Amino acid sequence: MKVYLTDMGLVNGLGSDRSAVAQALFAGERAFQPCDWVPDRSTFVSAVTAALPDLPPELAVFNSRNTRLACSALTQLNGGLEQARARYAPERIAVVAGTSTSGIAEGEVAVAAELRGAPLPPQYHYQAQEIGNLGQVVARLVGARGPAYTISTACSSSAHALASARRLLATGMADAVIAGGADSLCRLTVNGFAALESVSQGVCSPFSQNRDGINIGEAAAFFLVTREPLVQRIELLGVGASSDAHHISAPDPQGKGAEAAIRAALHQAELAPEAVDYINLHGTGTALNDAMEASVIDRLFPQRPLCSSSKGQLGHTLGAAGATEAALIWLALTGHGGKLPPHIFDGHYDPALPRLNLVPQDNHAAAGARVCLSNSFAFGGNNAAVIMHAGH
Repeated sequence: MKVYLTDMGLVNGLGSDRSAVAQALFAGERAFQPCDWVPDRSTFVSAVTAALPDLPPELAVFNSRNTRLACSALTQLNGGLEQARARYAPERIAVVAGTSTSGIAEGEVAVAAELRGAPLPPQYHYQAQEIGNLGQVVARLVGARGPAYTISTACSSSAHALASARRLLATGMADAVIAGGADSLCRLTVNGFAALESVSQGVCSPFSQNRDGINIGEAAAFFLVTREPLVQRIELLGVGASSDAHHISAPDPQGKGAEAAIRAALHQAELAPEAVDYINLHGTGTALNDAMEASVIDRLFPQRPLCSSSKGQLGHTLGAAGATEAALIWLALTGHGGKLPPHIFDGHYDPALPRLNLVPQDNHAAAGARVCLSNSFAFGGNNAAVIMHAGH
């Protein structure tokens, strides 16, 4: 069975739509701003600066930055959605959404008001911060009446959403699936990662000998997933998953779970590792993650495919990262002169790591790169690997 990521919409720190993101991405731009949310120190975050649409009045109780990010990405699916609605009954259109922050930012404002003895903000409703609301909100925004649910597996959430979309199509439970994810910035998340000593003092530098942590970003990315190429012929060849549960926040140093997820994706795609042309690395910029991932890529891919981490440009978008980074590959496979996302860092590759074939900023044209892998590795060992292909 062929499955197509036939249409896509996204918003992140690099831009408010596909065109803007692509221009900034392939130009090697970085989308970071100083952040003073952590007491007694500074860091950087990647925030969406464009205005976001409000939800319709009937969904006002769910109105949060997180759902508005999702709404912004979904508005870019109009072409594909129109075709899907014309072909399939609403009951045959499903939704799978990934998130980890939901409406926490709005909850923070409400809690702060409560602590001051002030009234709650008039627009606040607790339903806006429920972790499972995103799938239902997306379904109502697009008019889908098939299965609709939310996945929250930390930073692999929206990659797992793509796997679920593939299963819904394969089992005949749906004819089209809106799949992706959204996560918004909030103080709780930034301070939580700072407490784990995972936040970079400056702008993150994946695979650098000077790397010292991540920068948090926010984003939304959603795909229209179908068995037929309604708009674009980008195939979702395979998705692999594993849960190694090595540690609540640190990866297995040997990368056994990461390797298992990649091998599972290759098996589903019916491909050998040598078929992969490009890998979008998880590449967070933390000491342990980068060391683990470099080791896994080095032993699995003897052909040394081109690689890059997009987190050096738009930060770690948490639950939205899997779909966001798959969306960056989608952009590369749908034109833009054969360019791949460049690897942006300080240029000082860590000599202690196996040497990866990084896409350079000043010469990142890669004509012929057709089979692409995207890695997402999350807390608790929730790993996912997505393989995409530029179909004929």
